[in-house]
Amino acid sequence: MCGRFQLMTDKDIKEINWIISHLEEEQRQKIKRGEIFPTNVVPVLMNRNRQIRPWPMIWGFPHFKGSGVIINARSETAAEKAMFRRSVRQFRCVIPGTGFFEWKKTGEKTKEKYLIHMPEESVLYMAGLYREYEEGGRFVILTTEANRSMEGIHDRMPLILKKPEIRSWIRDDHGALQLLADSRGRPELTMEQTG
Repeated sequence: MCGRFQLMTDKDIKEINWIISHLEEEQRQKIKRGEIFPTNVVPVLMNRNRQIRPWPMIWGFPHFKGSGVIINARSETAAEKAMFRRSVRQFRCVIPGTGFFEWKKTGEKTKEKYLIHMPEESVLYMAGLYREYEEGGRFVILTTEANRSMEGIHDRMPLILKKPEIRSWIRDDHGALQLLADSRGRPELTMEQTG
C-alpha cells in the first residue's frame, strides 16, 4: 500500500522543480509540496499530444461505494478489475516523487513512520493509472509485492520504474504489460525513520 508520498522541491532536485514550475506557470495550477495525501493535486507524467508531459491530477479515484477514494491498484490484478482495466490499456501515467511513507507496527497500538526512497537517486517514479472525471483527471498508484528492502515494514510497495522505463510504461502497450508481469523485485530502497 502507498498511502502518502513525498514531493520535495529542494534546489538540487532540478527535475521536480521544472515539473512544478511548468505546471504552475502553464496551467496556473497550485501544486502541493512536501507530504502528499490522497485527494491532493500533484503532477503526473502522461501522454499528451504525443509527448510525455507533466499534468496536474487529483490522487484517488472516487470510491464506488460513494465515500472516500481508492488510491492504489494491485499491479498483479489491475488488468482484470473493471475499475482499472481500461486504464491499464489506455491511460497509464507516472507519478514523480522524492520518496513515499510507510508505517511499521511496533506494538498493538504503536507504529513507526518511515520515509522510503531510492539510494542513489533524488527522484523516484511510481507507475500509475488515470481516468478523466467531471472535475478533472484522477490517478491511482500501482503497488506490487514488497522486495527485500521493504519486507520488514510492509508487504506491498509502489511499482517503481527506472527512468528509462517511463516511456515504455506510458506509450508502449506491450512494454507496459511486460512491466506489470515483471513488477516483483523492483529496485532496492533505503529508509529512514521520520518520527
